[in-house]
Amino acid sequence: MAIKPLGERVLVKMEEIQEKTASGIFIPQTAQESTQIAEVLAVGDDEMITVKKGDRVLYDKYAGTTVKVDGEEVLIINMSDILAIID
Repeated sequence: MAIKPLGERVLVKMEEIQEKTASGIFIPQTAQESTQIAEVLAVGDDEMITVKKGDRVLYDKYAGTTVKVDGEEVLIINMSDILAIID
């Protein structure tokens, strides 16, 4: 299934960050704060969108709507919820 966001919305995939303590114990994703870094998968058709497919972005903590696409969770967010592009 393919999803094409409309207007000023952006489809992103959240990065999974696996953290490890100093003693080597892995902290599961569910116990960590939610990550705010994602990869752009698709962009809407609005002219004001300044990101492109493949960009890594930093987004607002409580932004967007989570949806499942082919068994994978992705997020649809507004362009205004994107705070920065990460190089």
